[in-house]
Formats: sequence, C-alpha cells, structure tokens
Amino acid sequence: MSNDLIKTPSPLERVGVKPRKRILITGGAGFLGSHLCDRFIREDFHVIAMDNLITGDLRNIEHLFHLENFEFYHHDVSKFVYVPEHLDYILHFASPASPIDYLKIPIQTLKVGSLGTHNLLGLARVKSARILVASTSEVYGDPTVNPQPEEYFGNVNPVGPRGVYDEAKRFQEAITMAYHTFHGMETRIARIFNTYGPRMRLNDGRVLPAFIGQALRGEDLTVFGDGSQTRSFCYVDDLVEGIYRLLFSDYSLPMNLGNPDEITIKQFGEEVIKLTATNQKMIFKTLPQDDPKQRRPDITKARAILDWEPKINRSEGLKITYEYFKSLPEHEISHKDFTLYNKK
Repeated sequence: MSNDLIKTPSPLERVGVKPRKRILITGGAGFLGSHLCDRFIREDFHVIAMDNLITGDLRNIEHLFHLENFEFYHHDVSKFVYVPEHLDYILHFASPASPIDYLKIPIQTLKVGSLGTHNLLGLARVKSARILVASTSEVYGDPTVNPQPEEYFGNVNPVGPRGVYDEAKRFQEAITMAYHTFHGMETRIARIFNTYGPRMRLNDGRVLPAFIGQALRGEDLTVFGDGSQTRSFCYVDDLVEGIYRLLFSDYSLPMNLGNPDEITIKQFGEEVIKLTATNQKMIFKTLPQDDPKQRRPDITKARAILDWEPKINRSEGLKITYEYFKSLPEHEISHKDFTLYNKK
C-alpha cells in the first residue's frame, strides 16, 4: 500500500466552487499595504494582513474587518513568521518608509529589511508561494544619473543618516535575488518611487503631507535647500495597479514603478499653496545630509513588460489627497510630530 497522502477535496471543491487564492500582505495596515488589501479584496482573494502597528494604523483597514475573506495578524515580521494553511502569494511591504520614522527607529528599520525579508522568503519557500518585495528608489541614493534606470547601481552613503533605510532595501533586493537563483523561487522586486494619496500620515515627514499639513495649519511651507531638488509623485491607485501587474508578470529582476513627471520642490510648494488657496509663503532651511537632489524613474521596462504607466495626473491626485487630509480630525491636523511608536 502506498504511503502517499491522499488529498481530500474541500467542501467548496466538492460542490464545484473554486477556492479563493490566498495572499499575505505585510505592512497591511500602512499606507500602501492597506490600498493593496483593498485591491486584492476586490479581486476576490482571501487577504491576510500582517502589521506590528509601529507606523501602521488599524483605521486604514477597519472597513475590511467584517469580511469573511479578510484576516489581520498583529505581528513583527523580523520575528518568526507563521501563517496556517496554504499561501499563493506574499507581498512584503512592511517597513518604516519616511525619514522621520527610520531616523528614530533605525535598528528596527534594518531588521525588517534583513531578518523580516529572510523570514518571508523562507515562508514563501515552504508554502511554494510567489513573493513580491517592496524596494524603493532610495536604492539609487543621491543619483548622478537622471532619470534612473534599473541598471544604475546608485550613489549611496551606507553610514549616513539615510543609510539604514537605503541599505536595508539594497540587502532586501540582494537576498531576494539569492533565493530566486539558489532555490528557484518565484520572486518579484518593485522599486517604488514617491507615492502619495489618502491614508498617508499627515505628519510623517515627507514633503507632500508636510506641505499640506502646514497649509492646513496656516503655517509657512518649509523647504529644505533652495527648492531646486526634484521629485516625481505617483498617485497610489496607479502604483497599486503597477504592483498588481508586476506580481502576475514573469519578470523577476527589479522594476521601477513611479511617475516620471518631475517637478522641483519649490514648484511643488507653489502648487500646494494654489490648491489650498492660502497666503502662506515658503521658508528655506538647510538641506539634510544625503538628501537626494533629483528623483525621476525611467519606466521603460514597466511600459514594455507590464503595459503600465501612471494615468492620474498630479493635479487630480493632489485634489483627492487634499480633501482626505482636510477631513481628518482637528487634533490630527494640529499634531505636528509622529510619536506613536515611542509609546509602544
């Protein structure tokens, strides 16, 4: 008699109903992670969100709690990760992502990019799941090439104040490719450029929420440097679409995802002042060490391989984001510092 295990069909399979695909989304209560939870729920997946809530917020996903195909695990992925039953896909989006976060919790930032990624790659291997890791344009550091193609190796200071985030993400890419090459795993790497939209933390230190928050409080807008440094802002719905297409593509090398529409910080401040109809002016302060002077993605590969490019222009996306921030409770708008993780 054979010792092979006989798989018993599930009740759904017995009645001819195809069971849902199961996906784990780490950082699921964060800005990007929560929007990804929404997308995969709409696609009829069984979604398992995981977050340690250091920078995430349960309010971003509380509208999903009543669904039978949604679960939430309060867990730190830098510790051993266990999820029962099978998994088809993993999206690793757990990480502090703004300077105000990773400058205050640098060791946790390094651990989630190294130990966390190692744990999730191990889980993906055990579950035979495809995994997509969220890398960042910060792997390019302060680039000397503009726009930045995926082949550019970057200009990164590994021991500077931003190094904990930059190097965590560079290690994340390296270990993901090692698992892909050595174990033959299905892996995907998204290099995500500046993304914005509802559910950003108003006081997370990044330029877009910082400008809008200052405008809502009637404060002058703080520009670091002379404002000539550039950024490229991608609306969150466009980014989520790019992630979705990359996950289901056959492309395993890193891929840029972002909006190539470049703008100077000074010009962006002027747009925010116009949008908010305030009379604020801009004040200029010293540029922080290693702050990138330019940031613009070359999305040639995304266009060719994913048939993807951003659809929502900055004017439209800013209006939606501004209305979201305006709707926040007054105490959140007036609160200038993010200190939640100091209480945990």
